[in-house]
Amino acid sequence: MADPHEFAGRDGRRRLALRTTDIVTHDTTGLLPLSVAADRIGHTAMRCAGLLAQLARDGQSVDRSGAGAVAEVYPAASLKKWGLPSRGYKRAQNVDNLRASVDALLTAAPWLSLGKCEDLCRRSDDAFDAVIAAMTARAVGKGLVEPVPEEHASVARTEGWIALPSTSIDALHG
Repeated sequence: MADPHEFAGRDGRRRLALRTTDIVTHDTTGLLPLSVAADRIGHTAMRCAGLLAQLARDGQSVDRSGAGAVAEVYPAASLKKWGLPSRGYKRAQNVDNLRASVDALLTAAPWLSLGKCEDLCRRSDDAFDAVIAAMTARAVGKGLVEPVPEEHASVARTEGWIALPSTSIDALHG
């Protein structure tokens, strides 16, 4: 049984609410992911757990460290690692910032064509995040993400690990 004093105060609550990858992502980017245990994203995390279970039942490799068929991404952290605006574009009242973020992305990646989805990305932060998530998935597929530190490898396989780009956005081209 855990010592109740171990979880006292702010630091104790932080250990309960945040995974190792959340803390490392914060230390690396200065951005703190939403807690899958204690924030609005909890239901999404539960749905994801169900999808991962189904993939495993279907014979897919489900290694939450990102080494299997699925990788965890955090769009704001990817944007920050690529030197792009990573804050202030969420919610309808920030649509001007969202449009500026799309412009910044297209300037940084002139080879990227959003096609008919460009207008949607300028209106919907969810659509924009989906593009960034897809680009981060490409980085994972090309091996262009930070490796899981060896001291966290075991916990990453079960808790999950956020894939953070390790190169410029240009490396995704081609």
